[in-house]
Amino acid sequence: MKPIIRLAEKRDVAGILEIYAPFILDTSVTFEEIVPDEASFWERIQGIMAELPYLVCEIEGRIAGYAYASAYRSRASYRWTKEVSVYIHPDFYRRRVAEALYTSLNEMARYQGIADLLAIITMPNESSVAFHEHCGYRKCGEFANVGYKLGQWQNVGWFELFLQDETQAPKDRIQPLNEITGLVVFQEAIQKGLEKLSY
Repeated sequence: MKPIIRLAEKRDVAGILEIYAPFILDTSVTFEEIVPDEASFWERIQGIMAELPYLVCEIEGRIAGYAYASAYRSRASYRWTKEVSVYIHPDFYRRRVAEALYTSLNEMARYQGIADLLAIITMPNESSVAFHEHCGYRKCGEFANVGYKLGQWQNVGWFELFLQDETQAPKDRIQPLNEITGLVVFQEAIQKGLEKLSY
């Protein structure tokens, strides 16, 4: 059975939460503190996919990881900037799943007209920093003591990847996800991600 990268579906929620819940409960990787129920989490995914990709990587019939882009801020001039996140199941570490998902996500975002991607990393996190730098992100700032979790104040680093030509004005609008899913570029983006996998 070959690995698959595709848009998230309702049937994936349990597998996604299996990955996400330990990060909520046991780490400061996310500042979320309560594991959401499946119904509300599916609503969250649907809200994101009204405009942006929410991708899963399925290997051997299991959700190996997921990645998505989400809104950054609500002021109009921020609309070309999005925040990205990626989470991988420990059973699939070192198989380049995160790189595969980001590759597909970045290609889709670029085609949609998104210009800037922001990855927000609780610091220190050497492995996540190294991964994002490998994927072309550069550190653009760090906020001290902006979150309190696991009994201590947490710092957050900001890393960015600019997808478009910085000398050019952006597209007039971000193409919603449903306008690109039927296009060849969407399948090409998935294929580029799959080519990164080690399996």
